Order: sequence, then structure tokens, then C-alpha cells
Amino acid sequence: MTVVVDTDVVLDALLARTPFEIDAAKLFAASETGKIEGFLCATAITNVHYIARKAVGTKQASRLIGELLAIFQIASVTHSILKSAQALGFADFEDAVLHESAAAINAQAIVTRNVSDFSKATIPVYEPSQLVSFLGL
Repeated sequence: MTVVVDTDVVLDALLARTPFEIDAAKLFAASETGKIEGFLCATAITNVHYIARKAVGTKQASRLIGELLAIFQIASVTHSILKSAQALGFADFEDAVLHESAAAINAQAIVTRNVSDFSKATIPVYEPSQLVSFLGL
């Protein structure tokens, strides 16, 4: 199953945000072991670095980015993805970009803690706990 993981779930795992880090870590492990084909949207990498740098410092943030790049593939953000995201009518443009990046790689799921932000999604959207349960992780 090809799954795009939203930035909030990534930060839950990396910054050990209780109680969300448990399911996030299970999804990381599933990507690392090949149980899912895990992707991050390209914009997530820069967002995670920015937030992690403020939380744990530049050196540690760079190390965390290296870990992400070892565990996940990256869904591109292109001009056409940005244009189609703009046309979606999502309230949050960042979520629209993630959705269109996921669509471009034929993702079968998006995992986020903000499911309601994806009410116009054409791809199934799961809370981390829902996807963990669905996959039997």
C-alpha cells in the first residue's frame, strides 16, 4: 500500500509527542520494513527541518532529516501539482499540495491527524490509529 504521511505525523514520531508517537512510530517501522510504501511530500522535509531545528537544534534536525530520507520516499511538488492544488478549493493550501502530490504517485492513502482538513480528498484519508489498525500493525 502506498501511503503519504502528513507532516504532523512525522513530527509526532520525531519529537516523541505524547500520545501520538506510538502510532507514528509504527508507521515509520512499516515504511522501513516495506510493509507499506511510505512517502513524504517534498514540502514536509523543509517544514520538518524548520520545526525540528527550533526544537532540537540544527545538527540534530539535520540528522533527523537523514533518517527520514532513509525511511521514506519523496513525493515531488511540481508546477502542475501546485496549479492543481490551487484549484482544489481546500481551506489549507499545504494540505491541497500534499493531496495532489499523493495523487501524482497514485497513493492509496494519506495519513494525518487532521482528517477533517481533507474533506474534499479523492484519496482515502486515515488517522494514524485507523491506519495502524487497518494494516494490523
